[in-house]
Amino acid sequence: MRTPAKTSRSAAALAALAVLVLAGCTAPGGEEEAAATPGVTADTVTIGTHQPLSGPAAAGYSAVSAATSAYFAYVNAGGGVNGRSIEYLVKDDAYEPQQTNEVVTELVEDDEVLAIVNGLGTPTHSVVLDYLADEGVPDLFIASGSRVWNQPALYPNAFGYNAEYTTEGAALAQYALEREPGAKVCVLGQADDYGEGLLEGVEAVLGGNEITEIQTYATSATDLTVQMGVLKAAGCEVNILGTINGFTALAVGTAAQMDWSPQWYVSSSGADYPTLVGHLGEEAAARLLEGMVCVNYLPFGPDSEWTALFRQINEEYNGGAPFTANTVLGMSVGYLFAEALAAAGEDPTRESLIAAVESGSLQGNGIVPLSFSETNHGGYSTVGIMTVEDGVQDYNGTTYRVEVGQVTEVEADPVPLVNGGIPAG
Repeated sequence: MRTPAKTSRSAAALAALAVLVLAGCTAPGGEEEAAATPGVTADTVTIGTHQPLSGPAAAGYSAVSAATSAYFAYVNAGGGVNGRSIEYLVKDDAYEPQQTNEVVTELVEDDEVLAIVNGLGTPTHSVVLDYLADEGVPDLFIASGSRVWNQPALYPNAFGYNAEYTTEGAALAQYALEREPGAKVCVLGQADDYGEGLLEGVEAVLGGNEITEIQTYATSATDLTVQMGVLKAAGCEVNILGTINGFTALAVGTAAQMDWSPQWYVSSSGADYPTLVGHLGEEAAARLLEGMVCVNYLPFGPDSEWTALFRQINEEYNGGAPFTANTVLGMSVGYLFAEALAAAGEDPTRESLIAAVESGSLQGNGIVPLSFSETNHGGYSTVGIMTVEDGVQDYNGTTYRVEVGQVTEVEADPVPLVNGGIPAG
């Protein structure tokens, strides 16, 4: 879906004509006029994003952009990147695709941002994907595990960030297969591409006939009694969840009311322990989430130097907001953009920014370096297994790389913290 504001291809043709006309124009000093790069001045770089600051997805996810903004404030206080401060324009789309279309059009055409960074959500970002491609706007580090973003031939300016849903499903299923051999494995997922992608990953490892029961729910649901009742009746011993945090807590809490305690294996989008404590309460969470298994690819453990830095930034520049996995996600995305901006050169353009991401030089700050290239615009394909023990959520030493449904155990290779977490040009 493209914005109704204008026909992008016609605009591109007019822009090309304007370039030809201007090529013969000279400034008073006799030098050729050069068109300014959108969003770039002598001392600032302006980028934008669409985020659910209100609406059904606001709980938890509204913290992402706040954390990114806090990280940029930290970078700006340290002198910025190549002498430029980063201005981050955050617009609320309420997780409504039509509103996403409107705010992204404003960011590109009115605010003239250099790039869109970390637009959140598959249904929302999908409606602006073609528009941003037609306009040539760098569409960086999309906050979704959909595989749609990783199509360089169709979308040369789009880059994913999150591990794909299929990757997480395959990793969770592989861990269940190794640690719970013979257990009845079941799946509960959102009735959309999130749940479908996770299920696809589980099936790639276990095979469809090896899944004991599959249940789904709509994001508008307020009760999971029926779904959990079916899973319990099926004798499920390991429940793999493609749920966001609120529904993870609802599933676990509903099972507890049924006096049922299966093993919980949860995707990264719904396994943030601090957030789940907020939903369940400390006492219930400590009891019900002990032993919970999940996947992640970003720093979060109590001994991580990145976690220590992000906690400091959170206190100084984010008003001491609750520190959760979404805080880490927001700041990690901010770091990656700063890294890309530094690599884009002293005078960044949209073209040099995209080239910097495709160069393969960006590492990010995850448990393994990122592997962007001209042919790979995906995010993390390697994830680590985390468990909750005595109320502490941390990596347990098992790390998987997932490629076309094939899961291979590998060694983690965490990216070290250098230069105070501010990329140098």
